[in-house]
Amino acid sequence: MDEIADQAPPSDPGNAEAGAGETARVQQRGQWANRTEFVLSMTGMIIGVGNLWRFPYLCFKNGGGAFFVPYFILLIFVGLPVFFLETAIGQYTSEGGVTAWRKMCPMFEGIGIASQVLVLYVNIYFITVLSWGFYYLFNSFRNPLPWTTCDNIWNTGLCKNMSIGDNSFLYNFTEDNYYENERDLHFESPEREFWEHRALGRTESLTEGLGLVRWDLALCLLLAWVICYFCIFMGVKSTGKVVYLTATVPFLLLFVLFVRGVSLPGSWDGIVYYLYPDFSKIGRPQVWFDAATQVLYSYSMSQGVLTALGSYNKYNNDCYKDCIALCVLSSVTSIFAGLAVFSIMGFTAHALGVSIPEVTSSGIGLAFISFPKALALLPGAQFWSVLFFLMVLFLSVDSQFLCVDSLCTAISDMFPGVLRGPGRRELLSLGVVVFCFLLGLPLVTNGGAHVFQLMDNYGANAVCMLFIVCFETLVIGWVYGADRFYDNIEDMIGYKPYPVIKYCWLFVTPIICVFMLSYSITEVQNYTEEWLVLGLGSLMMLLSMMCIPAYILVRLCKSNGTDITAASADLRQARPHKPRLTLCRRVIFPGRTASHREAEEEKLVGEHTSRF
Repeated sequence: MDEIADQAPPSDPGNAEAGAGETARVQQRGQWANRTEFVLSMTGMIIGVGNLWRFPYLCFKNGGGAFFVPYFILLIFVGLPVFFLETAIGQYTSEGGVTAWRKMCPMFEGIGIASQVLVLYVNIYFITVLSWGFYYLFNSFRNPLPWTTCDNIWNTGLCKNMSIGDNSFLYNFTEDNYYENERDLHFESPEREFWEHRALGRTESLTEGLGLVRWDLALCLLLAWVICYFCIFMGVKSTGKVVYLTATVPFLLLFVLFVRGVSLPGSWDGIVYYLYPDFSKIGRPQVWFDAATQVLYSYSMSQGVLTALGSYNKYNNDCYKDCIALCVLSSVTSIFAGLAVFSIMGFTAHALGVSIPEVTSSGIGLAFISFPKALALLPGAQFWSVLFFLMVLFLSVDSQFLCVDSLCTAISDMFPGVLRGPGRRELLSLGVVVFCFLLGLPLVTNGGAHVFQLMDNYGANAVCMLFIVCFETLVIGWVYGADRFYDNIEDMIGYKPYPVIKYCWLFVTPIICVFMLSYSITEVQNYTEEWLVLGLGSLMMLLSMMCIPAYILVRLCKSNGTDITAASADLRQARPHKPRLTLCRRVIFPGRTASHREAEEEKLVGEHTSRF
């Protein structure tokens, strides 16, 4: 199998000239230097800050260990099938997120375009997390930490400071409990005031306008983009080397924080709180929706990134085993990150004499309010703060530059004649970076946090992702043909994947997506800025979702009687005359009629593949 893995994809029977042209194109496009680069790139993409702050909070919110039940069910029936589908499409076609769908089924090229709209949103707003991480990292070298006191110019009269002993873990509070004061008497913690007033300079609402650019954050944003550019400017040649560092260091830093966390008093109370199951909650639809969104976000689905990364593989790489291993790794990392987070949250609650829910925040607040508060209680607080924010940066940076790289890959594959010449990839990467940096400047203004929340809630949100995933599985299963794609996969890796994945593509995954979409539409939510947020948010969602039906209409208008669902003739089909789809031994969609010579050639190809 190792010998086959180093070969270029064999030419299509009866179409040797086209096969040779395809091989030349793939060689010009570039490939991973080895399998390790691919695995590390995928690891860096799917293991990010969401594993650190989203998964633990969802467990805490949705029944502790009981949340693992819907999470793993949806991982098996949605996560793994779609993760493998998108990766295999990239490896099979050797194309980016748009042109891969153009080759598989021209009528549904809009799926690829919609995915690039989502990844553009992510490229613009997610890097703000990096700028915040740099800002906190630089401030972590100050003594005392600026978010631990109320004596700064950004603090208000509502700031309530703790009375902290230099090396003490336990503090005896009076009945005027610190957190009760913050809740009942409207006091603010110094950590929250640093975040709200110093780091963000946050306005009350988006309707007040964006305000001025905060140049300290803007410089941090520029630094983040400079780093991203030098990670991707040469395409796969530079990306494949950088991931050796960015994909491995977070595991070391997370392990160090875990070991420190479990050594603290009260840590096991936090871990028990995190893992103790409350099965009464798993009957709620919201719990299952949260599990579905966690699977979608953590595995970076529907954004074209998996397709782009898979497209740089050698034709015979065993992407099936890689995908299974990566899904297991991501899930185990999420659970392990929860142990690290809640061990420290348990210590914080123990040290301050409060309950664990009172010291636990969701999302961004966990990283920039709760954790700084907890780490400030430790001896050597500056060291632990630096360590933590380094981990946040490493978790964020590879996800960010791989998203940017996938967008560059999609654009260069759409215009290969223009963008694949010497030095053109560097210019394309620079153009994308500058464009996204300029569009991201509103996120580092006084109202930037509201823009971030708007893009996070409505840009690359769960509804858009479910919509795209539903179309992906339906098109591969029922239009291109699940059996035909299984034959393509067998031709690549030497064997067919477990049959349940085929039925997930055909039935299970689309049905789950439809149910989740129905729930999200019927769920009533309260918006404090309804007229502006709903208007801008709806527009952002429509820009991605409408790409699919709009492109179908365009293709229908330009078809002139041609078959707009037919796969490209450039794609290798080892068994083009087998049925595209069979169910219960009945042929649903037949393949092409084979001549006697073609049937003999297919038989020889099948015998060659079966030996591996």
